[in-house]
Amino acid sequence: MRIISGQFGGRRFNPPKNLPVRPTTDQAKEALFNIFNNNFDFENIAVLDLFAGTGAISFEFASRGVEKITCVDQNFNCCSFIKATAAQLNISPIVQKADVFKWVENNNSRKFDLIFADPPYDLKNLKDIPDLIFKAGILNENGWFVLEHPKDHSFATHPNFKEHRNYGNVNFSVFKTTTTLQ
Repeated sequence: MRIISGQFGGRRFNPPKNLPVRPTTDQAKEALFNIFNNNFDFENIAVLDLFAGTGAISFEFASRGVEKITCVDQNFNCCSFIKATAAQLNISPIVQKADVFKWVENNNSRKFDLIFADPPYDLKNLKDIPDLIFKAGILNENGWFVLEHPKDHSFATHPNFKEHRNYGNVNFSVFKTTTTLQ
């Protein structure tokens, strides 16, 4: 695992081989963060990393100056790795071991500007994740929700769908909160 850019750019970490993860490729991370860089002020946002796995996405955000990062994963070893790596980097993300679906339903007192989810591609209720996020109301106005998913899923008809990006075998669907007129 390599941090692409920012303060920790070029740093490498070796996650244990027994982690149940499929890390986002460097090419896809770099392209995604170029998009984020053009749309967000990293120093002033709150980020939620769901199905955090190795924490690679969270560490990319931290490397670019994001201080408010929350990581959620249900695997004890993934959470332990994220905490250990964060300690090496001297950063303090909130790391919570929890089922993502239950966590989102029960933790709607905090809001985020950017939510990233990288669930297992074979997750049976993967298609329900965008509705879960928007129903919970945890995304700030003009916030983005980015879902990494296999190519056989399309979210283009979702009312909050913004765009789809494809980088090799990695697909991202981007969703945005809608502004309500008063």
